[in-house]
Amino acid sequence: MVTSDRDVRIVLVRPRNPLNIGASARAMRNFGFEDLVLVSPHEPVWQESRAAPGAERLLHDARVVPKLLAAIEDRTLVIGTSSLSRRRVSQPVLSLEELSGPWKKRRNPDRVAVVFGSEKTGLSKEDLSYCHWIARIPTTPDCPSVNLGQAVAVCCYELRRLLGIKASSAREMAPPAAVGEVDR
Repeated sequence: MVTSDRDVRIVLVRPRNPLNIGASARAMRNFGFEDLVLVSPHEPVWQESRAAPGAERLLHDARVVPKLLAAIEDRTLVIGTSSLSRRRVSQPVLSLEELSGPWKKRRNPDRVAVVFGSEKTGLSKEDLSYCHWIARIPTTPDCPSVNLGQAVAVCCYELRRLLGIKASSAREMAPPAAVGEVDR
């Protein structure tokens, strides 16, 4: 059980592409999550990823730590993400839609970390060993992995649903757009 979106942390482990870091931050912001931790990001890339329309403050406030344990030490539930195309795990593996069952059975409020691996290698076996559950985004077998920014967006959307927090209507959320204004 999670009591609010403030109890959810998104953790990116060894991210390499500045566009994916920015897209992840923007996706978090789109769905109301603010706690981003980067574990050992590829240094030149991290410095280049400081632009994410609408999520600049989130990126600026992101914490950078050298090891995964530092990112999850205060969390009571750690959910790793993986296509599992190259990994075998002992933890429960759930599709995103299946998370709601065990999630609702938890009695005490949780501080959750959702952990995403590097675009190149995903989460290592050691990284996965720190996770209580492994979540999979249901994909076709011939293309099992999802782009990092897209994976964060899909998971953040599903987390909003699990939290039971309804998004405001588009009309309530957005300020009036100027004529001809386009979101890029």
